[in-house]
Amino acid sequence: MLNTETLASLFANARTHNAWLDKPVSDAQLHQIYEMMKWGPTSANCSPARIVFVRSESEKEKLVACMGAGNVDKTRAAPVTAIIAMDMAFYDKLPQLFPHADARSWFAGNQPLIEATAFRNSSLQGAYFIIAARAAGLDCGPMSGFDADKVNAAFFADSSVKANFVCNLGYGDPEKLFPRSPRLEFDEACKIV
Repeated sequence: MLNTETLASLFANARTHNAWLDKPVSDAQLHQIYEMMKWGPTSANCSPARIVFVRSESEKEKLVACMGAGNVDKTRAAPVTAIIAMDMAFYDKLPQLFPHADARSWFAGNQPLIEATAFRNSSLQGAYFIIAARAAGLDCGPMSGFDADKVNAAFFADSSVKANFVCNLGYGDPEKLFPRSPRLEFDEACKIV
C-alpha cells in the first residue's frame, strides 16, 4: 500500500484549483501523465479518451471563447488546459486493443452502446488523468462549464471525437483556494449488502 503522505497528496490533501502560479508545465510532464493514465482499466480495453493539451495563446483563446463566464479567467491563466474527449469511433481500435475477440462487432452500428461506452469509459480515463497529474506533481481544475458544441467545432471538426470535460493543469496558487467543501460520510453514500 502507498504511504499515508502519498495517498494524501493524491486524495485527501489534493484540491481543485482555480488560480495558477506563473510556472510552466513541460511536455515531459504531459507525456508522463498520459503514460500513467493509459494503464487504468476500461471495458474491453476500449480506451476511448482522446486528449488535446491546449497551451499556446492562440489555441487558448479559441478555448476561452467556448467557456462559461465563470471559467474564462482561470482557463486563460492556467499553464495548460486539457480537453478530455471521447472518440465515438473507439471501436475501430478494438482489433488492436482487444485482439482476442471480435469486440468491434459488439459496437458497430449500435449507437446507444457506443455513446454509453464512450462517455462512461472516457470519464473513467479522465479520473485516471487527474490522479496521474497529481502524481506528476501538478494541480488540477476540472470543469464542465463550457459549450461542448463550440469546443467540438473548434478542436474536433470533421472527426469522430467529442468533448467530455475540460481540466486546467499547472501549479495552483494555495493562497487563493476556497475553503474545502464537505464530503458525504460512508453511511450517507455507501451500503454493504
